[in-house]
Amino acid sequence: MSFPEPKPRGPVLPQKRLKTLDCGQGAVRAVRFNVDGNYCLTCGSDKTLKLWNPLRGTLLRTYSGHGYEVLDAAGSFDNSNLCSGGGDKAVVLWDVASGQVVRKFRGHAGKVNTVQFNEEATVILSGSIDSTIRCWDCRSRRPDPVQKLDEAKDGVSSVKVSDHEVLAGSVDGRVRRYDLRMGQLFSDYVGSECGQAVGQAGEAEAAKGAPAHLPIPPGPITCTCFSRDGQCTLVSSLDSTLRLLDKDTGELLGEYRGHKNQEYKLDCCLSERDTHVVSCSEDGKVFFWDLVEGVLALALQVGPGVVQSLAYHPTEPCLLTAMGGSIHCWREEAYETEGDTG
Repeated sequence: MSFPEPKPRGPVLPQKRLKTLDCGQGAVRAVRFNVDGNYCLTCGSDKTLKLWNPLRGTLLRTYSGHGYEVLDAAGSFDNSNLCSGGGDKAVVLWDVASGQVVRKFRGHAGKVNTVQFNEEATVILSGSIDSTIRCWDCRSRRPDPVQKLDEAKDGVSSVKVSDHEVLAGSVDGRVRRYDLRMGQLFSDYVGSECGQAVGQAGEAEAAKGAPAHLPIPPGPITCTCFSRDGQCTLVSSLDSTLRLLDKDTGELLGEYRGHKNQEYKLDCCLSERDTHVVSCSEDGKVFFWDLVEGVLALALQVGPGVVQSLAYHPTEPCLLTAMGGSIHCWREEAYETEGDTG
């Protein structure tokens, strides 16, 4: 006889504060997990980038080389390199082990808000207040970007990369999705009845395909991301609303409200199993909504200030939050550390 399959565990939310780390680098502008979630990066207003083991609370290395505050960072798929961008307009490629600068890419005319590697970590994509996304080849010595995406009419606040797509949010109120396989750009603005599909990436020059119909939220866009399954996009804007969209059809699948986001560029994401929408807030909390129902599941009190940044573990219910000069590590209530009994 065969035994029945065990019931899958229901989603649990990280609401137990395990660690608070004083990062010692001024204000923490961003916190980011590495690819497997074992380490994290913190970006400081004191020009440094730091690598941590957040569960143990140990600092592993400090990276110094920016000329102004560091605003974003990302790790490569094999954990061998980091990239970062900041207020000095530079994009920096780092060697993780040595802590040395491998390349420093210059070309942006304003501060760099966001950086991402492509999947193979051969290209860094950077989004800037100068309204451009620039693509830098990590392997060549050429000083100029291999591609410049300059469709945005205002600063680029967010860039995310999948295996063949680039998702970008801008202060101009548009979300742009570049399909690198098809050579298309899908771009839409709030209130528009239809978008536009413009040939953009790769060798394709001509527009192809039908226009996208995306109900994009009003006002400056602060953060965009893909769902873990790649089917949806999450968009936050300065009207204190997040919207979940079907990536291909543009259908509005859900709206999420209750948090405060009217002034700052704050992070949003989906939980590790795409069950909850998660957002920073200017009132000292992190908000969790049930993705399908749209109802608020948890308002996690972090502290008295603005929750500047967050990062969600790729496979586990583990959350990192940044407030002031500290980061906090959160796990589910049932989680036990090595020192706990049991």
